[in-house]
Amino acid sequence: MPEHGPGRRPVPLPGWSGSHRRPARVAPNLTDSMPEQNILAEQLPNGLTLIMEPMSEVRSAAFSLLVPAGSIYEPTGFNGTASILTDLITRGAGDRNSRELSSALDNLGIQRSESVGWNFITFSAASVAENVIPGLKIYADIIRDPLLPQEQFPAAMSSAEQSLLAIEDDPQRKVLVELRRRCYDAPWNRPVDGTLSELEAVTPANARSHYKTNFRPNGTILGVAGHIDPDRVREAVQELFGDWSTAPAPEVTRVPRKAAETHLAADSAQTHIGLAFDAVPYRHEDYYAAWAAVSILSGGSSSRLFTEVREKRGLCYSVYASLNSLLEEARILAYAGTTVERAQETLDVMLAEIRKLKDGIDDSELFRCKARAKSALIMQQESTAARASAIARDWFHLGRVQTLDEIHGKLDRLTVTDILDYVRSHPVDDITLLAVGPEPLQLPD
Repeated sequence: MPEHGPGRRPVPLPGWSGSHRRPARVAPNLTDSMPEQNILAEQLPNGLTLIMEPMSEVRSAAFSLLVPAGSIYEPTGFNGTASILTDLITRGAGDRNSRELSSALDNLGIQRSESVGWNFITFSAASVAENVIPGLKIYADIIRDPLLPQEQFPAAMSSAEQSLLAIEDDPQRKVLVELRRRCYDAPWNRPVDGTLSELEAVTPANARSHYKTNFRPNGTILGVAGHIDPDRVREAVQELFGDWSTAPAPEVTRVPRKAAETHLAADSAQTHIGLAFDAVPYRHEDYYAAWAAVSILSGGSSSRLFTEVREKRGLCYSVYASLNSLLEEARILAYAGTTVERAQETLDVMLAEIRKLKDGIDDSELFRCKARAKSALIMQQESTAARASAIARDWFHLGRVQTLDEIHGKLDRLTVTDILDYVRSHPVDDITLLAVGPEPLQLPD
């Protein structure tokens, strides 16, 4: 999951094969019936990057505005500042208070969300096409002239606390948050929602300081997709953001991760297992092979982990894997939830299935993988919100935008040999293990 905000699971990709146990079927042609795309990108003098994708066949439009103010920019000891600011910044802007701001967006029929990630705070909005520029005008106030009302700070703090308490009550989410803390260097291992222990140190002054330091046009990415007139959007963006003053990009200091406990004790009848190991990032030439590997492991009820660990052996009630990509590095994260009595066996079988991929993959697995990818990408093609997010994400990771035709071509060309080459050249080593439950677990030899 290439990330610019909270982790997002990617569309499934084609898979691997080595030992051909069945005659090959012809995989679906992913380039059929794809619309011609016109991606327009330019950078304002102040550093804000605008990417547009006109989509004449739809009647809606959407934008995704990525501001480089994510959790990696928080001061040490104040994890949760970006999360609180993400809530507080929408509680009034310009000459509108919180209620008036919400009413103005509702009157435009805008479906909206705000989220904090490791790199960015992301503002997403979608509506009928004629309301995208009026919506941008309101968001320009939110981004450039927020009220950040001190009297609303307790409500924002309470919302953040409730979110963190919900994670504490959800062991599946907790194990993945804690797994990330152990497999990435700081500050990329910080929970984007913060931590209860550090959240209480955050004050209104911290939130305002985070805004002042990090909200800047240089590094901001705006993706706009849908039934738009590019000239009108360009003119509006120049008017709304063109005089936004640049600011120095804060320095991010990498701190190598330390060895951490592999067991978090919990008084429960269940054990939640998390595994992490190295992969290649979104910008890497082998990314699609890695993505396909994960899809074969965890792409639906016919995937290997689901079939072997859950269906055949009945070891767990939930099992899956996902590919999580930073800008320069990536991990495959795997999860299983099971009973205490069967936890060690679940871990052993789960890891054995992951490692067995190098021994060969059936052509039918590759076929199903491509079919899932086609379905997911066609749905993305029909969603202006998904396209706005995708073109902004691509710009961050690649410095350009991949067209759907380009992605489809990479998927169609992907072969069993490509994926096996990737698997064999990236063995499952340096594994990070975390178990949440009554008893610790051990990696098999």
